[in-house]
Amino acid sequence: MSIHVRIGKEKLLLLLYFAGIIFAGSLLLALPFASPNGSMRYIDALFTATSAVCVTGLTVVDTYSALTRAGQTVMVLLIQLGGLGIIAFSTLYLFLPRRRISIVTRGLTGDYTVPSFEFRTRKIIAQIVGWTAAFELVGALLMWPTLSKHGYTFFDAVFQAISAFCNAGFATLQSNMENFRDNVVMNVVTMVLIVAGGLGFIVLQDIARFVRREKLHLTYHSSVVLRTSASLIVVGAIFFFVLEYNHAYRGMSGGSKIMASFFQSVTSRTAGFDTVHQAELSSAAQFVTIILMFIGASPASTGGGIKTTTFYLMLLVALRFREGGGVLVDRNRTIMPSSIFKAAAVVVRAVLIVLVVTAVLLIAEQAHGRPVGIEAAVFESVSAFGTVGLSVGITPTLSDISKIALIGAMFMGRVGLFAMAIPHSRLSAEPYTVAPKADILL
Repeated sequence: MSIHVRIGKEKLLLLLYFAGIIFAGSLLLALPFASPNGSMRYIDALFTATSAVCVTGLTVVDTYSALTRAGQTVMVLLIQLGGLGIIAFSTLYLFLPRRRISIVTRGLTGDYTVPSFEFRTRKIIAQIVGWTAAFELVGALLMWPTLSKHGYTFFDAVFQAISAFCNAGFATLQSNMENFRDNVVMNVVTMVLIVAGGLGFIVLQDIARFVRREKLHLTYHSSVVLRTSASLIVVGAIFFFVLEYNHAYRGMSGGSKIMASFFQSVTSRTAGFDTVHQAELSSAAQFVTIILMFIGASPASTGGGIKTTTFYLMLLVALRFREGGGVLVDRNRTIMPSSIFKAAAVVVRAVLIVLVVTAVLLIAEQAHGRPVGIEAAVFESVSAFGTVGLSVGITPTLSDISKIALIGAMFMGRVGLFAMAIPHSRLSAEPYTVAPKADILL
């Protein structure tokens, strides 16, 4: 007896939802009201809309000078819709009122999050929206006094807060965050918003319940996310401090160097803001940035990348898996083989996406007589896939073919990997027969 469940529609609607928002946003941004210099080229409007919805931050037009206030309003709405995350949108669709919930649908949501996550649809969505609004409002209020002194409006503070919490990296500030490199308030508030948005709503809920003493300890998932995120931030900051001490950070005070190092470490994992232009960093620092961009944020968060949990699991496999043991144990918890397979699949798919996009950039720009270096091509490709938005400055000058490749990378990095993780349209019960084992020498 087999169980057949059709869920292909869920995958299709997930893709169509994000694609629909991007298309609608691109049409709005292409209209004359969005740009002070007339209509934007559609390919640039499509690129900008994709980058906003996928909360990436890569730009082919300057958000500060090339968009009117109306255009910036469209941008911040697209960022907010994208920043609420795949979890919020997929949950909202799967559990619409009066819609029957299948066993597989319930299992799919639980599998994407963690089994111990409180399963109450309306409460989950309310918390996601509520926490998002709270973080963004508080962030805007904290940044507003500083921004007002520099001639910016409250709209700019709200835009900055939304962009930071959604890990988008867009800014209506001139030169992004570079003019606020030494401002403690702007740096700290932006970093806190980025980290909070990148932890994931599951972890935020778990922390809240732990603080309220509703539970004795954090879940294993939350523990992994927090430990991995903290380690990446600290280790990354140390690398940037050492590598750029007498390079990009030359002439800065000791405190400013430390703050710039932590900001670079935080923003590299899917945020996209910068206080120091990425082209000024040494090749070694850019390499560290690429690694952090590839890892990205955590599951069910506003960020992209392969995710911190995938990185942690791959490290466990590489460092602690015993050949022939067949079991991986961490902190008295047995890691399921299915989790290892999923992590490996994510990494392989991510590498393939980056390789293909990098190849397209190299070939396309060479064909147009504007060759780019391999470092710059890899940097832009990983930034697009990880929905980070950091750039060494070549994005606006790329050919249309390269822009299309980056659009695809942003969409795959934000939506595609999750869509591929959804099972095929028909799931069958395990067969009674088992195929013979195959041995491969490794």
